[in-house]
Amino acid sequence: MHYFHYQDDELFCEEVPVREIAAREGTPFYLYSHRTLERHFRVFDQAFAGQEHLVCYSVKACSNLSVIALFASLGSGCDVVSGGELFRALKAGVSPAKIVFSGVGKTVTEIEAALEAGILMFNVESAQELLVINEVAGQRGKTAPVALRVNPDVDPQTHPYISTGLSKNKFGIPMGEAVDRYLEAARLPHVRVVGVDCHIGSQLTKVSPFRDALQRIKSLVNTLRRYGMEIRYLDIGGGLGITYEAEEPPQPADYARAVIGVVGDLDCVLIVEPGRVLVGNAGIMVTRVQYTKEGQQKKFVIVDAGMNDLVRPSLYNAYQHIMPVRKTDGAAGRAVAVDVVGPICESGDFLAQERPLPPVQRGDLLAVMSAGAYGFTMASNYNSRPRVPEIMVNGSRYQVVRQRETYEDLVRGEIVAVWEK
Repeated sequence: MHYFHYQDDELFCEEVPVREIAAREGTPFYLYSHRTLERHFRVFDQAFAGQEHLVCYSVKACSNLSVIALFASLGSGCDVVSGGELFRALKAGVSPAKIVFSGVGKTVTEIEAALEAGILMFNVESAQELLVINEVAGQRGKTAPVALRVNPDVDPQTHPYISTGLSKNKFGIPMGEAVDRYLEAARLPHVRVVGVDCHIGSQLTKVSPFRDALQRIKSLVNTLRRYGMEIRYLDIGGGLGITYEAEEPPQPADYARAVIGVVGDLDCVLIVEPGRVLVGNAGIMVTRVQYTKEGQQKKFVIVDAGMNDLVRPSLYNAYQHIMPVRKTDGAAGRAVAVDVVGPICESGDFLAQERPLPPVQRGDLLAVMSAGAYGFTMASNYNSRPRVPEIMVNGSRYQVVRQRETYEDLVRGEIVAVWEK
């Protein structure tokens, strides 16, 4: 559920007309609904009521400070995958004791920052990383709390680019090596084993892959305890999908029921890392039609947002529903299949292909729905295009929570090299 809706053929975000924001702030822009974000977090968190747990929002989905701070105010921690995301989480007021650090390529600088902050734990992805964390912790006179990310070799049945739990993926430690790696970790002087971690992919629309993976992880936890290890935390990752087009993902309550049904008796604190499911349908991208064009084989709607602003359609061939901001826009005619394309100098620059849309004209506003996750966070300055603003609505008010970049922002930090002759 989300709070984007029509009133008298006008698209509103909560109580604010989207068209009014466009008139004041220009296009394109990302728009988030505070009410939707809050509702999604509460529903997800309450699904695990009765089970000791910690929700660690997956910052990579949408890393705006206002989004992170909202979730923190509701009791959330964070799952971070870089020093920059750690910095954002701390800046937004997240308790370090609620931060887990994942990712396959943690640098020494990032490990040092996380140790100084006092995070809950590192999710370790390789034997070498474990040794580096031990070394860095020793140099700084600290003990690093760790969980090993175990790859259960379970097919998440999702897009191959966002599958992370198969043996061919770069993530985690193979299940067959897990016990040996844990025994090595237990012997290291500057790490402390506190948990087990598993994450099999993103945009999952069935509970069965979660259940299959957790059956294997449960067996591992019991084995490690027989070796005398205290496994306090079980990080089950995230990955629960949302509806973009016709998907029917499980509800958080169904997901939680399946998870608890497998591992609820392990006496662990469950750590869950939702990202897309919290923010995906809480955000849209608003863009304006610049031109319409009829080619020999296709009709094109050319808008002012491109693949640098929203790369998912180009990168994953992902579906994003597109709606008119005013239903009267293009109302005088039947839907026609068009490509909605941007201004980037790439044939792969599109938001939709062969998409039935009512006829639109120059100046009309379109809303690209379900753009809250992996929208702005994957944006770039390709073609030297300033990144667009992020805006949040709360009831009848809105705030620009990230300013639109300027041309000066594009060259900040650059110089024209001058060489002595």
